[in-house]
Amino acid sequence: MAELGTITAQPREDDVPARDAGAATDVVGLSVIMPAFNEAPNLAEVVPRTAAVLAQIPDGFEILVVDDGSTDGTAEVMTELGKHHPELRLLRLRRNYGKSTALQAGFDRARGEIVVLMDADGQDRPEEILKLLKGLEDGLELATGRRVRRNDRVIKRHTSRVYNRVTAAVTGIEGEDFNSGLKAMKREVMNPLVLYGELHRYIPVLAQWNGFKVGEIDVDHAPRLHGTSKFGRARFWRGFLDLLTVKFITTYTGRPFHLFGGLGMAFGFAGGCLLAWMFVLKLMGRGIGDRPALIIGVFLAVVGVQLITLGLLAELIVHFRRDREPDLFVDQHKD
Repeated sequence: MAELGTITAQPREDDVPARDAGAATDVVGLSVIMPAFNEAPNLAEVVPRTAAVLAQIPDGFEILVVDDGSTDGTAEVMTELGKHHPELRLLRLRRNYGKSTALQAGFDRARGEIVVLMDADGQDRPEEILKLLKGLEDGLELATGRRVRRNDRVIKRHTSRVYNRVTAAVTGIEGEDFNSGLKAMKREVMNPLVLYGELHRYIPVLAQWNGFKVGEIDVDHAPRLHGTSKFGRARFWRGFLDLLTVKFITTYTGRPFHLFGGLGMAFGFAGGCLLAWMFVLKLMGRGIGDRPALIIGVFLAVVGVQLITLGLLAELIVHFRRDREPDLFVDQHKD
């Protein structure tokens, strides 16, 4: 196994088996990005099955396993598998950063024209990848596997159902299984994605916001092969906070004053009403110095001015930020 050097401040990559670092620039037909945290027994079964299914890809494929700080010998398992599967690559992170960071690291190193995301626990059946690829052939640019019959605990199924409904209501995007680990996308869908926190749950939302055609395709969902889920209860409140982040990104990135200015006007109006009431009482000869409404009115008015100012500053930043402007065109023709 040869270390190819540091990709960013945290990940490092090992190719399995060893190959020249320059080969990482070669383009292949399909890349499978498989984040894994302490999934060594599952990888020993999932990787060969995936390679067997993808053997028919005409332009070649790669399986990029992102070891998210595993401590169960995942690297050793990958070394052994690499002896029989030259298309296997391993990207090792120095510690456990979470699924979004692992996927982003995979995005940065994937070479495929089509990128497939799948979990390493065996619940995403490799055979279902072909259904998603058919969806891309039929016109989709991002195909998400909709798990028709989930093999998860009852509480996980119900919380996931609530999450999907809330996400659809907040973002206005139709979907029944946003957080499915099995997805296939064209490379141009992957390029503008920037994942951190828990944003991997909202890849379909971010892709559709970027103007790509997104759809769901029914897939089978298998029981976990070995071990237990690595996601705890904290993922629910973290996911809710990231939903607010996604809502802000997809709605107010280009017009932040609509959010901050609207909130500022609301606070300012409430504060103005309270201060007007205090003014009337003062004219009537009533004492207002010890009334809480006076302090609250001043507080709301000040906060309102601050929010409006923040919104205007954000508008200036958006206006002058030209160097990071996304590609807005589908086709460009030169004269």
